[in-house]
Amino acid sequence: MEGHAGTALLTDAAPILGFALLFVLLFRKFGLGATLGYLVAGAVVGPQVLGIVGDAEDKMGIAELGIALLLFLVGLELSPARLWRMRSDIFGFGLAQVVLCGLVLTAIVGFGTQFSWAAAIALGLPLALSSTAQVLPMLQSAGRLRTPVGERAFSILLFQDISIVPLITIIAALSRNPADAQGPPGWLLGLYTVVAVVGLVLAGRYLLRPLFRLIGNLGEREMFVFAGLFTVIAAAAVMQALGLSIALGAFIAGVMLADTPYRHELEADVEPFRSILIGLFFVAVGMTLDLHAIAERPLFVIGMATALIISKTAVITVIARVSALPWRQAFAVGLLLSQGGEFGFVLFAQAQNAFLIENSAASLFGAIVTLSMATTPFLMMATRKLRTEPEPVAEGLDAPQQDGASAIIVGYGRFGQTVAQMLLGQGLTITLIDRDVEMIETAGTFGMKVYYGDGTRLDILRQAGAHEAQLICFCIDGDPFEAEMLHGVRNAFPDATIFVRVYDRRSILKIRGAPVAGVVREVFESAITMARQAMQSVGVDESEIARTEDEYRDRDKDRLKAQKESGDIRAARDRMFTHATPAAAVRKAESE
Repeated sequence: MEGHAGTALLTDAAPILGFALLFVLLFRKFGLGATLGYLVAGAVVGPQVLGIVGDAEDKMGIAELGIALLLFLVGLELSPARLWRMRSDIFGFGLAQVVLCGLVLTAIVGFGTQFSWAAAIALGLPLALSSTAQVLPMLQSAGRLRTPVGERAFSILLFQDISIVPLITIIAALSRNPADAQGPPGWLLGLYTVVAVVGLVLAGRYLLRPLFRLIGNLGEREMFVFAGLFTVIAAAAVMQALGLSIALGAFIAGVMLADTPYRHELEADVEPFRSILIGLFFVAVGMTLDLHAIAERPLFVIGMATALIISKTAVITVIARVSALPWRQAFAVGLLLSQGGEFGFVLFAQAQNAFLIENSAASLFGAIVTLSMATTPFLMMATRKLRTEPEPVAEGLDAPQQDGASAIIVGYGRFGQTVAQMLLGQGLTITLIDRDVEMIETAGTFGMKVYYGDGTRLDILRQAGAHEAQLICFCIDGDPFEAEMLHGVRNAFPDATIFVRVYDRRSILKIRGAPVAGVVREVFESAITMARQAMQSVGVDESEIARTEDEYRDRDKDRLKAQKESGDIRAARDRMFTHATPAAAVRKAESE
């Protein structure tokens, strides 16, 4: 039996991955996004088209871990401090969008169909959510995250992510779970949700944070991977045991860790698993779509998708105008967020489990969301002339999904602290990354926020916002750098200027040819300062001290150039000062 199960898994995995790869590449090529590619791939390999892979419900159970990981990463982004900084846009603009769009769409579903009002709420509220997975990559690729349009769109998406929690709770409270299903009534599920959230908050504060502090002290990267996955799965398991959403548990766990130094490390470690499983989730959604129900009512799907796009565009445009955006930019925000989103599929599944809608209804509205997502790239292209080029926002605003820092400093020891203080003195915003847990905690007592992580990894730098930073300063102790690694950083973040602290001349030779703007030997300047003070103490004239320093710098520069060209640490030894060649003697010999 075990051998048969393993063979079946491989037999199903190969076509799923193959078709997913094919359709995602195809859809990305035409600018339609990976999400639609996964959905179409699932529909094609599923039982209603080619029938290559069956048992979609079983695969959905595994794939839901992808949604849990996605919600965990969303929670990691929502630290209390960040939410407070963006409170006016998030809880004003975002709240207005979700509430007003939810009410309008609930009314459209309620009056335009034969569904009960409980079902209309369970269908209309999810339609108010837009696709974070589709919109944010569009903004990033176009370089528009720092524009008024990008800022407003991000604020709405951020609140939509937060609103998943109350929406899941609302659907749970509306549940019509019959007694013979052995499930609690809706009001009890709502109570369970509140109790579970409070319990997870307490567990995060008194169990998770000490756990990650211990792992950080051990310095084992693999343990972070295990701990991150354990956190998500344990929180999801608790919620599942209570008959609640596993995604809700993962979200709360993420929020509990959002304000810790380990956020960036956790994001980087969990992200690969999230990407794989979220793709599998959308494939499973495509497999479960009732294509026959959709084929029987194509006009309903097209009509509801059109109503969805028009109503959301209109409502969001009005809200954006009220928030003082020019009408062209307000229209751009409305159009950008006019589609349904991936969390709609999650909430439709919740509504099915709550016996509010049937599978055919979930399939119909899943098709409506899918069609609306497919139209967004075309609508944006078609209305390009109606939308003005966005004006850049004032400098210093937080960048969406990142800390918005001008500089990233990797290493916050005695060297990095000086660099950080001087940059802060010029009003630059910085993100600090280090792996020394004790130092991170000490820095926190001085009001400095230092994130835990290996800042030489591209994924950690990306999570810290390096793609939007002006400077990346590597201030790490020791000799950790290779030219290949620095080339990788440059290729990944071409807009950032790179500076590197190195240990000695040999370290400089290791990275020769690397695309860095500056290399600083860690004791070079301090040694020169000490030599100046020593010469002053024995009565050397100040002008002579300055000439000696200048000559030493010139000789050192010549030696270093020769060593880089030859790769030999012994090159240009004749340019060194020795006991027989003081600077004064050299100048005298040259003058004669």
